[in-house]
Amino acid sequence: MHGFSEENERLAQQILDYALDRMKLDPVPLDGPKTYDELWQAVGETITASGIGGERALQLFDDVLSRACISVDHPRNLSFIPAAPTEESTLFDLVVGASSVYGGSWLEGSGAVFAENQALRWLSDLAGFPSEAGGVFAQGGTLGNLSALVTARHAANERRGSRPQRWVVACSADAHSSVEHAARVMDIDILRVPSDELGRLTGADLEAALVGRDADDVFAVLATGGTTNYGVVDDLAGIAQVCRDRQLWMHVDGAYGLAGLAAPSVRALFAGIEHADSFIVDPHKWLFAPFDACALVYRDPELARATHTQHAGYLEALVGGEWNPSDYAVHLSRRARGLPFWFSLAANGTAAYETAVEQTLTVAGQAEDLIAALPFVELVRPRQLSVLVFRRIGWTPQEYQDWSESLLKAHFAFVMPSRHGEETVARFAIVNPRTSREDIAAILETMA
Repeated sequence: MHGFSEENERLAQQILDYALDRMKLDPVPLDGPKTYDELWQAVGETITASGIGGERALQLFDDVLSRACISVDHPRNLSFIPAAPTEESTLFDLVVGASSVYGGSWLEGSGAVFAENQALRWLSDLAGFPSEAGGVFAQGGTLGNLSALVTARHAANERRGSRPQRWVVACSADAHSSVEHAARVMDIDILRVPSDELGRLTGADLEAALVGRDADDVFAVLATGGTTNYGVVDDLAGIAQVCRDRQLWMHVDGAYGLAGLAAPSVRALFAGIEHADSFIVDPHKWLFAPFDACALVYRDPELARATHTQHAGYLEALVGGEWNPSDYAVHLSRRARGLPFWFSLAANGTAAYETAVEQTLTVAGQAEDLIAALPFVELVRPRQLSVLVFRRIGWTPQEYQDWSESLLKAHFAFVMPSRHGEETVARFAIVNPRTSREDIAAILETMA
Protein backbone atom coordinates (compact mmCIF):
# COMPACT_ATOMS: atom_id res chain seq x y z
CA MET A 1 0.00 0.00 0.00
CA HIS A 2 2.97 2.32 0.61
CA GLY A 3 5.36 2.29 -2.31
CA PHE A 4 5.07 3.41 -5.91
CA SER A 5 4.29 0.59 -8.32
CA GLU A 6 3.40 0.16 -11.98
CA GLU A 7 -0.23 -0.04 -10.89
CA ASN A 8 0.12 3.30 -9.08
CA GLU A 9 1.66 4.82 -12.19
CA ARG A 10 -1.27 3.70 -14.35
CA LEU A 11 -3.71 5.02 -11.73
CA ALA A 12 -1.85 8.32 -11.54
CA GLN A 13 -2.13 8.79 -15.29
CA GLN A 14 -5.84 7.98 -15.20
CA ILE A 15 -6.41 10.48 -12.41
CA LEU A 16 -4.48 13.17 -14.27
CA ASP A 17 -6.44 12.41 -17.43
CA TYR A 18 -9.68 12.66 -15.48
CA ALA A 19 -8.67 16.01 -13.98
CA LEU A 20 -7.65 17.43 -17.35
CA ASP A 21 -10.79 16.17 -19.07
CA ARG A 22 -12.94 17.73 -16.33
CA MET A 23 -11.15 21.07 -16.67
CA LYS A 24 -11.66 21.09 -20.43
CA LEU A 25 -15.43 20.68 -20.19
CA ASP A 26 -17.32 23.76 -21.35
CA PRO A 27 -19.79 23.99 -19.85
CA VAL A 28 -19.13 21.70 -16.92
CA PRO A 29 -21.91 19.27 -15.96
CA LEU A 30 -24.54 20.59 -13.57
CA ASP A 31 -25.98 17.21 -12.51
CA GLY A 32 -27.85 16.93 -9.22
CA PRO A 33 -28.39 14.90 -6.06
CA LYS A 34 -29.45 11.26 -5.91
CA THR A 35 -31.20 9.45 -3.09
CA TYR A 36 -29.30 7.13 -0.78
CA ASP A 37 -31.11 4.12 -2.27
CA GLU A 38 -30.24 5.18 -5.82
CA LEU A 39 -26.56 5.51 -4.92
CA TRP A 40 -26.52 2.23 -3.01
CA GLN A 41 -28.01 0.38 -5.95
CA ALA A 42 -25.47 1.90 -8.34
CA VAL A 43 -22.38 1.65 -6.15
CA GLY A 44 -22.91 -0.91 -3.41
CA GLU A 45 -20.26 -1.54 -0.74
CA THR A 46 -16.90 0.01 -1.60
CA ILE A 47 -14.96 -0.54 1.64
CA THR A 48 -13.93 -4.21 1.78
CA ALA A 49 -11.17 -6.24 3.40
CA SER A 50 -9.30 -6.78 0.14
CA GLY A 51 -10.18 -3.48 -1.57
CA ILE A 52 -11.72 -2.90 -4.97
CA GLY A 53 -8.62 -1.38 -6.57
CA GLY A 54 -7.89 2.21 -7.51
CA GLU A 55 -9.09 1.90 -11.11
CA ARG A 56 -12.47 0.52 -10.05
CA ALA A 57 -12.85 3.19 -7.33
CA LEU A 58 -12.05 5.92 -9.84
CA GLN A 59 -14.55 4.46 -12.30
CA LEU A 60 -17.28 4.49 -9.65
CA PHE A 61 -16.52 8.10 -8.84
CA ASP A 62 -16.53 9.12 -12.50
CA ASP A 63 -19.59 7.16 -13.57
CA VAL A 64 -21.81 7.52 -10.49
CA LEU A 65 -20.65 9.56 -7.50
CA SER A 66 -19.45 12.68 -9.32
CA ARG A 67 -22.72 12.74 -11.28
CA ALA A 68 -24.67 12.99 -8.03
CA CYS A 69 -22.98 16.32 -7.20
CA ILE A 70 -23.81 19.83 -8.37
CA SER A 71 -20.83 21.57 -9.95
CA VAL A 72 -20.26 24.83 -8.11
CA ASP A 73 -18.40 26.27 -11.11
CA HIS A 74 -21.24 25.90 -13.62
CA PRO A 75 -21.98 29.36 -15.10
CA ARG A 76 -25.70 28.97 -14.33
CA ASN A 77 -25.11 27.81 -10.76
CA LEU A 78 -26.30 30.98 -9.02
CA SER A 79 -27.38 29.54 -5.65
CA PHE A 80 -25.89 30.18 -2.22
CA ILE A 81 -22.40 31.53 -3.03
CA PRO A 82 -20.93 29.26 -5.74
CA ALA A 83 -17.30 29.25 -6.90
CA ALA A 84 -15.22 29.56 -10.04
CA PRO A 85 -11.65 28.40 -9.37
CA THR A 86 -9.08 29.31 -11.97
CA GLU A 87 -7.40 26.54 -13.91
CA GLU A 88 -4.12 27.42 -12.20
CA SER A 89 -5.57 27.13 -8.70
CA THR A 90 -7.24 23.81 -9.52
CA LEU A 91 -4.04 22.36 -10.92
CA PHE A 92 -2.00 23.52 -7.96
CA ASP A 93 -4.50 21.92 -5.59
CA LEU A 94 -3.24 18.62 -7.03
CA VAL A 95 0.33 19.71 -6.33
CA VAL A 96 -0.46 20.58 -2.71
CA GLY A 97 -1.95 17.14 -2.12
CA ALA A 98 0.92 15.35 -3.85
CA SER A 99 3.57 17.31 -1.94
CA SER A 100 2.50 16.21 1.57
CA VAL A 101 3.07 19.71 2.94
CA TYR A 102 2.15 20.36 6.55
CA GLY A 103 1.01 23.95 6.85
CA GLY A 104 0.81 24.39 10.61
CA SER A 105 4.32 25.53 11.48
CA TRP A 106 7.25 27.46 10.03
CA LEU A 107 9.61 24.64 10.99
CA GLU A 108 7.80 22.08 8.86
CA GLY A 109 6.41 24.22 6.04
CA SER A 110 8.27 27.53 5.88
CA GLY A 111 8.17 27.71 2.07
CA ALA A 112 4.44 27.11 1.95
CA VAL A 113 3.78 29.53 4.81
CA PHE A 114 5.92 32.20 3.14
CA ALA A 115 3.86 31.91 -0.05
CA GLU A 116 0.53 31.93 1.83
CA ASN A 117 1.61 35.04 3.71
CA GLN A 118 2.30 36.85 0.44
CA ALA A 119 -1.30 36.19 -0.60
CA LEU A 120 -2.49 37.42 2.81
CA ARG A 121 -0.34 40.53 2.35
CA TRP A 122 -2.12 41.36 -0.91
CA LEU A 123 -5.48 41.12 0.83
CA SER A 124 -4.18 43.19 3.76
CA ASP A 125 -3.00 45.89 1.38
CA LEU A 126 -6.39 45.98 -0.36
CA ALA A 127 -7.96 46.61 3.05
CA GLY A 128 -5.43 49.30 3.98
CA PHE A 129 -4.05 47.30 6.91
CA PRO A 130 -0.60 48.15 8.37
CA SER A 131 2.57 46.30 7.41
CA GLU A 132 2.61 44.27 10.62
CA ALA A 133 -0.86 42.80 9.92
CA GLY A 134 -1.08 39.09 9.29
CA GLY A 135 -3.10 35.97 9.78
CA VAL A 136 -3.84 32.56 8.36
CA PHE A 137 -5.93 30.63 5.88
CA ALA A 138 -8.55 28.76 7.91
CA GLN A 139 -11.06 26.17 6.78
CA GLY A 140 -13.98 28.50 6.06
CA GLY A 141 -15.83 31.63 7.11
CA THR A 142 -17.47 30.00 10.12
CA LEU A 143 -14.11 29.02 11.59
CA GLY A 144 -12.63 32.39 10.61
CA ASN A 145 -15.35 34.36 12.37
CA LEU A 146 -15.15 32.13 15.44
CA SER A 147 -11.36 32.49 15.66
CA ALA A 148 -11.52 36.27 15.36
CA LEU A 149 -14.21 36.56 18.05
CA VAL A 150 -12.28 34.27 20.40
CA THR A 151 -9.28 36.57 19.92
CA ALA A 152 -11.43 39.63 20.55
CA ARG A 153 -12.80 38.20 23.79
CA HIS A 154 -9.33 37.22 25.01
CA ALA A 155 -8.06 40.74 24.26
CA ALA A 156 -11.03 42.23 26.16
CA ASN A 157 -10.29 40.01 29.16
CA GLU A 158 -6.67 41.13 29.17
CA ARG A 159 -7.51 44.81 28.72
CA ARG A 160 -10.39 45.11 31.16
CA GLY A 161 -9.11 42.87 33.91
CA SER A 162 -12.64 41.76 34.80
CA ARG A 163 -15.36 39.76 33.14
CA PRO A 164 -19.09 40.43 32.94
CA GLN A 165 -21.59 37.72 33.75
CA ARG A 166 -22.16 37.20 30.01
CA TRP A 167 -20.04 38.49 27.14
CA VAL A 168 -21.97 39.98 24.20
CA VAL A 169 -21.13 40.51 20.52
CA ALA A 170 -23.11 43.09 18.54
CA CYS A 171 -24.08 42.58 14.91
CA SER A 172 -26.82 43.41 12.44
CA ALA A 173 -30.06 41.52 12.01
CA ASP A 174 -28.72 40.34 8.63
CA ALA A 175 -25.37 39.02 9.89
CA HIS A 176 -24.36 35.55 8.73
CA SER A 177 -25.67 32.48 10.56
CA SER A 178 -22.09 31.62 11.58
CA VAL A 179 -22.27 34.40 14.19
CA GLU A 180 -25.03 32.59 16.00
CA HIS A 181 -23.06 29.36 15.74
CA ALA A 182 -19.95 31.06 17.16
CA ALA A 183 -22.02 32.45 20.03
CA ARG A 184 -23.21 28.95 20.93
CA VAL A 185 -19.68 27.57 20.83
CA MET A 186 -18.30 30.47 22.91
CA ASP A 187 -21.34 30.56 25.25
CA ILE A 188 -21.90 34.27 24.69
CA ASP A 189 -24.93 36.38 23.79
CA ILE A 190 -25.73 38.35 20.62
CA LEU A 191 -27.02 41.91 20.49
CA ARG A 192 -28.94 42.08 17.20
CA VAL A 193 -29.10 45.67 15.99
CA PRO A 194 -31.89 46.46 13.48
CA SER A 195 -30.71 47.12 9.94
CA ASP A 196 -31.63 50.30 8.05
CA GLU A 197 -33.91 50.38 5.01
CA LEU A 198 -31.03 49.17 2.82
CA GLY A 199 -30.25 46.23 5.10
CA ARG A 200 -27.11 47.82 6.61
CA LEU A 201 -25.87 48.05 10.14
CA THR A 202 -25.07 51.75 10.61
CA GLY A 203 -22.89 53.49 13.12
CA ALA A 204 -25.85 55.56 14.33
CA ASP A 205 -28.02 52.50 14.96
CA LEU A 206 -25.15 50.70 16.66
CA GLU A 207 -24.53 53.65 18.97
CA ALA A 208 -28.22 53.86 19.82
CA ALA A 209 -28.27 50.15 20.69
CA LEU A 210 -25.26 50.51 22.99
CA VAL A 211 -26.47 53.58 24.87
CA GLY A 212 -27.73 52.82 28.36
CA ARG A 213 -26.40 49.29 28.65
CA ASP A 214 -25.61 48.76 32.31
CA ALA A 215 -22.84 46.21 32.06
CA ASP A 216 -19.57 46.56 30.20
CA ASP A 217 -20.46 43.38 28.39
CA VAL A 218 -20.14 44.07 24.66
CA PHE A 219 -16.59 43.17 23.64
CA ALA A 220 -16.85 43.17 19.84
CA VAL A 221 -18.92 44.32 16.89
CA LEU A 222 -19.23 42.08 13.86
CA ALA A 223 -19.85 44.12 10.75
CA THR A 224 -20.54 42.59 7.35
CA GLY A 225 -18.76 43.43 4.13
CA GLY A 226 -21.37 41.99 1.78
CA THR A 227 -24.19 39.96 3.32
CA THR A 228 -24.71 36.50 1.89
CA ASN A 229 -28.38 36.86 1.10
CA TYR A 230 -28.38 40.41 -0.30
CA GLY A 231 -24.77 41.45 -0.91
CA VAL A 232 -25.18 44.50 1.36
CA VAL A 233 -22.15 46.25 2.87
CA ASP A 234 -22.59 47.70 6.35
CA ASP A 235 -21.66 51.29 7.26
CA LEU A 236 -18.08 50.30 8.04
CA ALA A 237 -16.83 53.85 8.61
CA GLY A 238 -19.62 54.67 11.06
CA ILE A 239 -19.20 51.37 12.88
CA ALA A 240 -15.45 51.91 13.12
CA GLN A 241 -15.98 55.28 14.79
CA VAL A 242 -18.28 53.76 17.43
CA CYS A 243 -15.77 50.97 18.07
CA ARG A 244 -12.94 53.45 18.52
CA ASP A 245 -14.99 55.61 20.88
CA ARG A 246 -15.99 52.62 23.01
CA GLN A 247 -12.80 50.55 22.67
CA LEU A 248 -14.61 47.66 21.03
CA TRP A 249 -13.06 45.11 18.69
CA MET A 250 -14.31 45.55 15.12
CA HIS A 251 -14.41 42.41 13.03
CA VAL A 252 -15.62 42.43 9.43
CA ASP A 253 -17.18 39.31 7.98
CA GLY A 254 -16.38 39.70 4.31
CA ALA A 255 -16.46 36.01 3.45
CA TYR A 256 -18.26 36.74 0.18
CA GLY A 257 -18.19 40.47 -0.35
CA LEU A 258 -14.71 41.71 0.58
CA ALA A 259 -13.45 40.30 -2.71
CA GLY A 260 -15.03 43.49 -4.05
CA LEU A 261 -11.97 45.34 -2.73
CA ALA A 262 -10.24 44.07 -5.87
CA ALA A 263 -12.71 46.01 -8.06
CA PRO A 264 -12.28 49.80 -8.29
CA SER A 265 -15.93 50.25 -9.25
CA VAL A 266 -17.20 49.18 -5.80
CA ARG A 267 -14.17 49.73 -3.56
CA ALA A 268 -15.67 52.88 -2.05
CA LEU A 269 -18.43 50.77 -0.47
CA PHE A 270 -15.84 49.38 1.94
CA ALA A 271 -14.59 52.71 3.30
CA GLY A 272 -13.76 52.14 6.96
CA ILE A 273 -12.43 48.60 6.57
CA GLU A 274 -8.97 50.02 7.20
CA HIS A 275 -9.96 50.69 10.83
CA ALA A 276 -11.06 47.12 11.59
CA ASP A 277 -9.19 44.90 14.02
CA SER A 278 -9.75 41.80 11.90
CA PHE A 279 -11.53 40.62 8.78
CA ILE A 280 -12.19 37.48 6.77
CA VAL A 281 -12.65 36.87 3.06
CA ASP A 282 -13.06 33.46 1.43
CA PRO A 283 -11.01 33.08 -1.77
CA HIS A 284 -13.10 29.99 -2.56
CA LYS A 285 -16.07 32.28 -3.13
CA TRP A 286 -15.41 35.38 -5.27
CA LEU A 287 -11.61 35.17 -5.58
CA PHE A 288 -11.52 32.06 -7.75
CA ALA A 289 -9.81 29.50 -5.52
CA PRO A 290 -10.91 25.90 -4.90
CA PHE A 291 -12.64 24.90 -1.68
CA ASP A 292 -11.75 25.46 1.08
CA ALA A 293 -9.89 28.62 2.05
CA CYS A 294 -10.84 31.49 4.36
CA ALA A 295 -8.31 34.29 4.73
CA LEU A 296 -8.37 35.58 8.33
CA VAL A 297 -6.33 38.75 8.85
CA TYR A 298 -5.58 40.59 12.11
CA ARG A 299 -4.40 44.17 12.49
CA ASP A 300 -2.29 43.02 15.46
CA PRO A 301 -1.59 39.32 14.98
CA GLU A 302 0.25 39.13 18.32
CA LEU A 303 -3.14 39.31 20.04
CA ALA A 304 -4.26 36.26 18.06
CA ARG A 305 -1.03 34.38 18.80
CA ALA A 306 -1.47 34.99 22.52
CA THR A 307 -5.00 33.60 22.22
CA HIS A 308 -4.59 30.56 20.00
CA THR A 309 -1.09 29.15 20.58
CA GLN A 310 -1.32 25.64 22.00
CA HIS A 311 1.20 24.40 24.55
CA ALA A 312 2.46 20.84 25.01
CA GLY A 313 5.79 19.16 25.50
CA TYR A 314 5.98 17.97 21.91
CA LEU A 315 5.06 21.44 20.60
CA GLU A 316 7.82 23.33 22.43
CA ALA A 317 10.16 22.79 19.47
CA LEU A 318 7.88 25.07 17.43
CA VAL A 319 8.00 28.01 19.83
CA GLY A 320 9.82 30.97 18.33
CA GLY A 321 9.22 30.03 14.71
CA GLU A 322 9.00 33.00 12.37
CA TRP A 323 5.29 32.40 11.67
CA ASN A 324 3.30 29.37 12.80
CA PRO A 325 -0.15 29.43 11.15
CA SER A 326 -1.50 27.15 13.87
CA ASP A 327 -1.14 30.07 16.31
CA TYR A 328 -3.77 32.28 14.66
CA ALA A 329 -7.04 30.33 14.61
CA VAL A 330 -8.98 27.52 16.26
CA HIS A 331 -6.93 24.70 14.76
CA LEU A 332 -3.57 22.95 14.99
CA SER A 333 -3.06 20.52 12.12
CA ARG A 334 -3.75 22.23 8.85
CA ARG A 335 -3.41 21.77 5.12
CA ALA A 336 -1.60 24.58 3.31
CA ARG A 337 -4.96 25.54 1.84
CA GLY A 338 -3.88 29.02 0.81
CA LEU A 339 -1.32 27.74 -1.72
CA PRO A 340 -3.71 27.28 -4.68
CA PHE A 341 -4.85 30.90 -4.22
CA TRP A 342 -1.23 32.09 -3.99
CA PHE A 343 -0.28 30.14 -7.11
CA SER A 344 -3.13 31.58 -9.13
CA LEU A 345 -2.30 35.12 -7.97
CA ALA A 346 1.35 34.62 -8.83
CA ALA A 347 0.59 33.04 -12.21
CA ASN A 348 -2.12 35.43 -13.40
CA GLY A 349 -1.25 38.68 -11.65
CA THR A 350 -3.53 40.87 -9.58
CA ALA A 351 -4.72 42.85 -12.62
CA ALA A 352 -6.43 39.70 -13.91
CA TYR A 353 -8.28 39.41 -10.62
CA GLU A 354 -9.49 42.99 -10.91
CA THR A 355 -10.74 42.26 -14.43
CA ALA A 356 -12.50 39.06 -13.39
CA VAL A 357 -14.30 40.61 -10.41
CA GLU A 358 -15.34 43.59 -12.52
CA GLN A 359 -16.69 41.20 -15.16
CA THR A 360 -19.04 39.59 -12.64
CA LEU A 361 -20.17 43.04 -11.49
CA THR A 362 -20.88 44.01 -15.09
CA VAL A 363 -23.07 40.94 -15.58
CA ALA A 364 -24.82 41.66 -12.28
CA GLY A 365 -25.61 45.15 -13.57
CA GLN A 366 -26.93 43.67 -16.80
CA ALA A 367 -29.10 41.28 -14.78
CA GLU A 368 -30.46 44.25 -12.87
CA ASP A 369 -31.40 45.92 -16.15
CA LEU A 370 -33.03 42.75 -17.47
CA ILE A 371 -35.17 42.41 -14.33
CA ALA A 372 -36.20 46.06 -14.55
CA ALA A 373 -37.30 45.58 -18.17
CA LEU A 374 -39.47 42.50 -17.59
CA PRO A 375 -43.10 42.93 -16.46
CA PHE A 376 -43.30 39.74 -14.39
CA VAL A 377 -40.29 40.23 -12.06
CA GLU A 378 -39.01 43.05 -9.84
CA LEU A 379 -36.03 43.67 -7.56
CA VAL A 380 -36.59 43.35 -3.82
CA ARG A 381 -33.64 45.60 -2.91
CA PRO A 382 -31.18 47.70 -4.90
CA ARG A 383 -28.01 45.83 -5.83
CA GLN A 384 -24.66 46.77 -4.27
CA LEU A 385 -22.34 43.92 -5.28
CA SER A 386 -23.07 40.83 -7.40
CA VAL A 387 -26.08 39.38 -5.55
CA LEU A 388 -29.59 40.18 -6.77
CA VAL A 389 -32.78 39.34 -4.88
CA PHE A 390 -35.99 39.59 -6.87
CA ARG A 391 -39.56 38.35 -6.89
CA ARG A 392 -41.67 36.68 -9.55
CA ILE A 393 -44.84 38.72 -9.22
CA GLY A 394 -47.78 36.59 -8.18
CA TRP A 395 -45.94 33.36 -7.41
CA THR A 396 -46.56 31.23 -4.34
CA PRO A 397 -43.70 29.58 -2.39
CA GLN A 398 -44.55 26.26 -4.03
CA GLU A 399 -44.28 27.78 -7.50
CA TYR A 400 -40.78 29.02 -6.69
CA GLN A 401 -39.82 25.55 -5.45
CA ASP A 402 -41.29 23.81 -8.50
CA TRP A 403 -39.52 26.21 -10.83
CA SER A 404 -36.17 25.69 -9.08
CA GLU A 405 -36.49 21.91 -9.16
CA SER A 406 -37.46 21.91 -12.84
CA LEU A 407 -34.34 23.91 -13.77
CA LEU A 408 -32.04 21.51 -11.96
CA LYS A 409 -33.85 18.40 -13.23
CA ALA A 410 -33.28 19.67 -16.77
CA HIS A 411 -29.59 20.31 -15.95
CA PHE A 412 -30.20 23.85 -17.10
CA ALA A 413 -29.55 25.98 -14.00
CA PHE A 414 -29.31 25.84 -10.22
CA VAL A 415 -31.24 28.73 -8.65
CA MET A 416 -32.63 28.05 -5.18
CA PRO A 417 -35.38 30.22 -3.67
CA SER A 418 -34.53 32.40 -0.68
CA ARG A 419 -36.44 34.36 1.95
CA HIS A 420 -37.04 38.08 2.30
CA GLY A 421 -38.72 38.41 5.66
CA GLU A 422 -41.73 36.12 5.36
CA GLU A 423 -41.74 36.24 1.55
CA THR A 424 -40.29 33.59 -0.74
CA VAL A 425 -38.13 35.20 -3.44
CA ALA A 426 -35.54 34.32 -6.07
CA ARG A 427 -31.86 35.15 -5.86
CA PHE A 428 -28.84 35.26 -8.18
CA ALA A 429 -25.28 35.13 -6.76
CA ILE A 430 -22.99 35.97 -9.67
CA VAL A 431 -19.35 35.17 -8.87
CA ASN A 432 -18.35 33.26 -12.00
CA PRO A 433 -16.73 35.31 -14.82
CA ARG A 434 -18.12 32.72 -17.27
CA THR A 435 -21.69 33.66 -16.37
CA SER A 436 -23.06 35.82 -19.16
CA ARG A 437 -25.92 38.20 -19.76
CA GLU A 438 -27.39 35.52 -22.01
CA ASP A 439 -27.35 33.00 -19.16
CA ILE A 440 -29.31 35.40 -16.95
CA ALA A 441 -31.79 36.23 -19.71
CA ALA A 442 -32.42 32.54 -20.42
CA ILE A 443 -33.11 31.80 -16.74
CA LEU A 444 -35.44 34.76 -16.37
CA GLU A 445 -37.36 33.68 -19.48
CA THR A 446 -38.24 30.39 -17.75
CA MET A 447 -40.24 32.44 -15.22
CA ALA A 448 -42.46 33.97 -17.88
